[in-house]
Amino acid sequence: MEKKSEIKVLISNRKAFFNYEIFEKFEAGIVLTGTEIKSVRLGKASLTDSFAFAKAGELFLYEMNIPEYDQGNRFNHLPKRPRKLLMHKHEIKRLIGKVREKGLSLVPLRLYLKKSKAKIELGLGRGRKTYDKRELIKNRVLDRETSRTMKEKR
Repeated sequence: MEKKSEIKVLISNRKAFFNYEIFEKFEAGIVLTGTEIKSVRLGKASLTDSFAFAKAGELFLYEMNIPEYDQGNRFNHLPKRPRKLLMHKHEIKRLIGKVREKGLSLVPLRLYLKKSKAKIELGLGRGRKTYDKRELIKNRVLDRETSRTMKEKR
């Protein structure tokens, strides 16, 4: 019998799917300190307004907020420090090329545990314009109304 790898989603960035049109998704490991992983396991992190950026051939996650651990001591972490992302070198080079060439962004979509290791799912996407967002809202409302009328007819 095959054993599936257990994935426990801790934090998701729901605004990313509204603000960005996501084309591809990638999985990366994230380097966290002891007090950071404890705060993350409690679900106290926020991916809102965070982004990934390549610097000297390495990927870093900026503006991710992990509040200080309540039971931490003087060795507690900084809430918004840059965090290193772990990926294969050829994947990083490919991502850097796509970001530079097509003007795309790397947006964190969700943070989860996989085999007790913290992983982050990155989305390669383009930012939506205001009129695209309005169109998206309009389509959602229309879909909701049609599903309601279909439900009422049954």
